[in-house]
Amino acid sequence: MTERAQFERLALAHMPAAYNLAFWLLRSRPDAEDAVQDAYLRAFRSFASFRGGNIRPWLLQIVRNVAYRKLSDRSRATNVIPFDAAVSDRVGGQAVLQVAADTPSAEDALVGAGEQAMVRAAVAELAPIFREAVVLREIEALSYREIAELTGVPIGTVMSRLARARAELRRTLSRMMKDESDAV
Repeated sequence: MTERAQFERLALAHMPAAYNLAFWLLRSRPDAEDAVQDAYLRAFRSFASFRGGNIRPWLLQIVRNVAYRKLSDRSRATNVIPFDAAVSDRVGGQAVLQVAADTPSAEDALVGAGEQAMVRAAVAELAPIFREAVVLREIEALSYREIAELTGVPIGTVMSRLARARAELRRTLSRMMKDESDAV
């Protein structure tokens, strides 16, 4: 099997996870796509240095490095986009979140969409290192050890970042819910 075929067999299966991490770090679909493309090119070029085992943490570490490099290359002001616009489709100028095909009741759909939007907005407010920890653990289901290897920090630091991220999410969600109830 050629090196290219082996790389494709191992790495391409993890492209959705790579995109997901890049998107949550960069908060922009085009930037995430660029970061994943750049990361896969870099991964292919250095595939000879891959020591075997699970390619996912190795690959996600490259994606992470590329994404952080992109973040540092642009000013913070240009990095801010409305999170709903980044994860929603638009119909008639209105943002519409995709709903699962099991057709919940209209009320359930409305409440669920509102809750999802609120959680996404709260995650988007986290600092990149905390957002990264939440995405890798809660969305990508990596173990603490895999996250530690990927980010190059001790497991205790991963646990601390997750604890701080979760606490910040609780505070942000509480504030959002209070603001929403005050508005009613």
